[in-house]
Amino acid sequence: MTTEKSLAAGEPAMPRLCLHLRATNARLGSCLDSLIPCPGESVAATPERMSALLSELLHTGAALRAQPLPPKGSDVELDAELDRYRTHVERLRQIMPFLQQYLLAERSRLERQRNRIHSVAEWAQASRQTF
Repeated sequence: MTTEKSLAAGEPAMPRLCLHLRATNARLGSCLDSLIPCPGESVAATPERMSALLSELLHTGAALRAQPLPPKGSDVELDAELDRYRTHVERLRQIMPFLQQYLLAERSRLERQRNRIHSVAEWAQASRQTF
């Protein structure tokens, strides 16, 4: 039975939340795995990935606030998905300082590169004027 049919039949919206959390957990797990580099690889914290991560967290937060949660233990599947979601959020909290450090270092590297390019462009302009 699909989620739409469940809701149409008058069943509670909890299965929809459980399905939403299950899909969110799959995407978050994949996103978090991609943010943590293997040894020798660079961090893959692209603007697109960070935006997708933020979007996922905002949508899920809105879904969780939209309705009261049942007492723990009354829906085993929902409890498992909530625990998994909590684990993902805690994992994200642990890697955020590392990501911030990486992004600050990357910004510094890009600024140095931009300054170097600017200096080369000025040198090239001055060289043209001399010849």
